[in-house]
Amino acid sequence: MVEELGGVRVFVADTGVVDEGDAVQLIATAHYEHQAEWVALPATGLGDEFFELRTGLAGAIAQKFVNYRMGLLVVGDISDKLASSKPLRDWVRESNRGRSLWFVDELSELAERLMPTGPAVS
Repeated sequence: MVEELGGVRVFVADTGVVDEGDAVQLIATAHYEHQAEWVALPATGLGDEFFELRTGLAGAIAQKFVNYRMGLLVVGDISDKLASSKPLRDWVRESNRGRSLWFVDELSELAERLMPTGPAVS
């Protein structure tokens, strides 16, 4: 499904991503089939290994999106994972300050963030 949020096409995926190959396939689908600039993934579709930074999976997947100039939005409540990992909290905070990877609780938060004059991220 594709949504127009904040003037930007977002491919809302209903599948999971478990490795770099899945990420590349999703990027290709979003770009070539849907002309999207961002992919929104449910946090539940990423699996626990993604949120365990020591595995390197999150960095590898995020890097694929950066390399292909596709924004990645992780949608869903990850407060339990954040509560148990300071490195993850730090990474999420820094990612949310950038322009290529964001973590939000609800997809509706994206429209405001994508607006050119949207609020500053703290």
